[in-house]
Amino acid sequence: MHSRDDEFLPVTGAWLEGDVVGQRQFVSLGPIDLELGGHLPEVTVAFETWGALDPDGSNGVLVLHALTGDSHVNGPAGAGHKTAGWLDGLVGVNGPIDPNQWFAVSSNVLGGCQGTTGPSSIAPDGKPWGSRFPRVTVNDQVRIEKRLAEHLGVKHWATVIGGSMGAMRALEWVVEYPEEVGSAVIVAVGAAATADQIGTQITQMHAITSDPAWNGGDYYDQERGPVSGMGVARRIAHLTYRSESELALRFSNEPQDNEEPLGQGRYAVQSYLDHQADKLAGRFDAGTYVSLTDVMTTWDLGRGRGGVNQVLAGINTPVIIAGIDTDRLYPLYLQQQLADEIPSTVGGLRLISSPFGHDAFLIEREQVFALVAEALQLGVQASR
Repeated sequence: MHSRDDEFLPVTGAWLEGDVVGQRQFVSLGPIDLELGGHLPEVTVAFETWGALDPDGSNGVLVLHALTGDSHVNGPAGAGHKTAGWLDGLVGVNGPIDPNQWFAVSSNVLGGCQGTTGPSSIAPDGKPWGSRFPRVTVNDQVRIEKRLAEHLGVKHWATVIGGSMGAMRALEWVVEYPEEVGSAVIVAVGAAATADQIGTQITQMHAITSDPAWNGGDYYDQERGPVSGMGVARRIAHLTYRSESELALRFSNEPQDNEEPLGQGRYAVQSYLDHQADKLAGRFDAGTYVSLTDVMTTWDLGRGRGGVNQVLAGINTPVIIAGIDTDRLYPLYLQQQLADEIPSTVGGLRLISSPFGHDAFLIEREQVFALVAEALQLGVQASR
């Protein structure tokens, strides 16, 4: 088989203190007692904003990233930002969120690795949190986002927008703080983690924690991080993010270039997954991958609230629910449940048509942007 050498990959791709700040802003939001019993004595949040907040604090738009996203939803790659915005064009005079009208906010999530407190962050003793970083949940993350809103002076979000893990937080917002959200766009998610998602996700976590370089989560001072394990996790994940039909069309069983897979070469799809693994290692952290994958695994909107059906029936915020017709990670029946059981769903289940599977919420921008524009109008109407 074709051999690969991970020794040139960084120990962590996290943003670390002393790195170029880029467009990030930072705020310290104090301690938090966590849903599952842990505690953080101090939480720092990295965030970016576009536009200006109205005096009454009511023109905010909250954009929520998925597993490997960050605060840089919009704008080019450059100093401090290894990649362009993960939904570039969403904010701008030609995008649905015009900064002349709206105050857009995107923050790196609690447990993240791009400036917000997470496993790679420095703990009070001057060492990375590593294995000591406690388990966090979607509820914990949204409570921190609520504190950020208070810090910024946002009294009311015209809309909150999220896909995948970001959609979990959007749902949490409309349940936990319904009076502060005018509308929501919720794409490619369910109300709770399914057995299939849990199984896939714990397998990814196991791939990382089984890497000898994991060292229980305390690898930041080593010469080598658990990048091999994270690479395996990313390969597994990426297969769930794309559709079988797309992979068949793009790669079939063809070799990469003129390499011979039956000798020392690779299949084209194998090379593609190798590339995805290496690319993530350059901008992400294995500890954060484990922490945030655990967040998605413990996702259950009904926990402590009487169950999913009761919670969904109580949502009154206007919501746009969208699913992707080729999504095999969060199949359409999960969004259909949301659309059917949330009384304030607008227009029934919306379908994003795409060959790209789950990743379509990042790729099919024209379709997603149209939903955002509609939700903003709903948010304006709700605030009147």
